[in-house]
Amino acid sequence: MSQPPPLESCAELRSRVRELTTSWRADGRYVPRSDSWLRSFDPEFSKALAADGLIAMTYPEEFGGAGRSNVERLAVTEELLRAGAPVAAHWIGDRQIGPAILRHGSRALQEEILPAIASAEAVFCLGMSEPEAGSDLAAVRTLATPVDGGWLISGHKIWTSHAHRATHAYVLARTERAERKHEGLTEFVLDMDSDGVSTTPIVDLAGEHHFNEVRFEEVFVPGHRAIGEVGNGWRQVVEQLSFERGGAERVLSTYPVLVELITHAAEGDDPEIRSLLGSLVARLTVLRRLCWEVARRMDTGRAPVQEAAALKYLGNAFEHDVVEALRRTPLCAEPSPGGAFGQALLASPGFGLRGGAAEVLLSLIARQETRS
Repeated sequence: MSQPPPLESCAELRSRVRELTTSWRADGRYVPRSDSWLRSFDPEFSKALAADGLIAMTYPEEFGGAGRSNVERLAVTEELLRAGAPVAAHWIGDRQIGPAILRHGSRALQEEILPAIASAEAVFCLGMSEPEAGSDLAAVRTLATPVDGGWLISGHKIWTSHAHRATHAYVLARTERAERKHEGLTEFVLDMDSDGVSTTPIVDLAGEHHFNEVRFEEVFVPGHRAIGEVGNGWRQVVEQLSFERGGAERVLSTYPVLVELITHAAEGDDPEIRSLLGSLVARLTVLRRLCWEVARRMDTGRAPVQEAAALKYLGNAFEHDVVEALRRTPLCAEPSPGGAFGQALLASPGFGLRGGAAEVLLSLIARQETRS
């Protein structure tokens, strides 16, 4: 396999993203915001990206992809996050469901789902967390029972972002009562308009609705909608979580706040703020390099479980520190919930939870140290 390009060599891709985001902002079609990959939802923007070949970039061309590298995809996602663009409609499907199906899904499932992700027609939500499981993903109770032609799924998921808008759900369910809780799990793709699916909104501290509770009551799922080997879901979901944890969104969710801090430092003469900003920029440089390393490993066919865990752990701390740095300036004396600081502040309690709590990430990192 050829050596992946450095981030600095992806100028043409970056230029295309900047042209699109600048045009949409100039037309008033979106306002940049913090945490845009989770909270800023616009299917038309996602379809515009898809039309320009900027979704499913790493998927094979036969499934609607562009056959590009993960490093090139990273360059595009960096630009989208820097612009605070409304990317939530396609983010989950493009980032992790498509790659999981490519690695483990049947040919029939690949042909059905991957082109829909690539065209931004499929909007995915994640059916992982459950009310009594906390951060213990292996404690899921949602049950999949075999029937003629497929499965009946019954259970209860929570904190499911954009389930009320999604066309499809990824669902982790128990297909057998095994002695060890990590065994007997299977991944499924489920249609959200199926009989037996219901959603209940969860409104967050900002008064926004993107979280939901989702209940499944004997929802039929065709047999080919199981991803990979039945009962092997735990190994597969750990791989998938490395795709979720190892991207630029673990570093750049608060980028609009960093821009405000840079502007304040340039206009003023506060040595403490300048020193703090220098430290943050240096950390961001290192974190971008870690993002590149994760993408490079994915281009070799690996699922970089430990590397992605380290990136998320360090990235969460960085994002919190960006918010705290701006708190020291007059810019946040009266924070508005709609401003970059207010948005980031209200979202920040979730930084260290979504995608795995710090204790889970440190456990994964420790295992890497033990093996080395």
